[in-house]
Amino acid sequence: MSTTSKSFPIWAVLSLAVNGLLVLAIASVLLRQYQGAIPSAVSQSLATDATPEAEATPTPVPELGPRHQFNYQQWVALLEQEAEVMVDQKPEDLAILLGDSISLWFPNQMLPSQRTWLNQGISGETTAGLLNRLDLLDQTQPDIIFLMIGINDIIRGIKDETILANQRLIIRYLRRTHPQAKIIVQSILPHSGEKATWEGRDRLLEIPNSRILEINQRLQAIAESEDVIYLNLYPLFADTEGNLKMELSTDGLHLNPQGYLIWHYALQVTDQLVLDGSL
Repeated sequence: MSTTSKSFPIWAVLSLAVNGLLVLAIASVLLRQYQGAIPSAVSQSLATDATPEAEATPTPVPELGPRHQFNYQQWVALLEQEAEVMVDQKPEDLAILLGDSISLWFPNQMLPSQRTWLNQGISGETTAGLLNRLDLLDQTQPDIIFLMIGINDIIRGIKDETILANQRLIIRYLRRTHPQAKIIVQSILPHSGEKATWEGRDRLLEIPNSRILEINQRLQAIAESEDVIYLNLYPLFADTEGNLKMELSTDGLHLNPQGYLIWHYALQVTDQLVLDGSL
């Protein structure tokens, strides 16, 4: 066995492949969007559902309507009903989005179109809350699950060790219950620091983004040890100081249409690798 194979296990190679292609695809999108460059072969092959017009004018984030008034238990009840619909319909190519308000607000029309999507995000969700409601998805048959959770734990003062322990339990539950699914663990996004306008800005200022970066590094190690894919979104959203770029955010914590466009391409590239059998 070569020293290269000893130094780079398969999960490391796959992680590099995902994040390397991701950076290339997002870079090509941004070049076209801001500089009017010629179409990129990478973005054409991995994002055929997006037109130049759609990139230049991202789809607005839809209103939630009366849903925004739901309490937590009402949200859980609604998501249980939506999961039951997926169990009854048994759609092919089912993808599940797990997380908090950042996932919740992902515009449906910006999710990769080759999948049927079940968005299970709840505003204010924590790792413990998500762990406690995973059984609602037991009877679904997803091909791929995207997970992003943890920022609300940090805001609420939960210890890093607890956050990471819950992340590991979530991953293990998903792997055990959905052995046929690819589990994609996504990094926690940074916040915008002093530039943030979110109502809880003071709490954000108490959280250095260096701490989020460190948690992400430990989360990547957990993902690798649990044999799932880690998708590092942090560099795509961070400025040179490590803060969330305000041009990608509504308030320094949540994403605007431009931010969701970036995330759209991240999901698109990763999902295409799954469909191609590369992951």
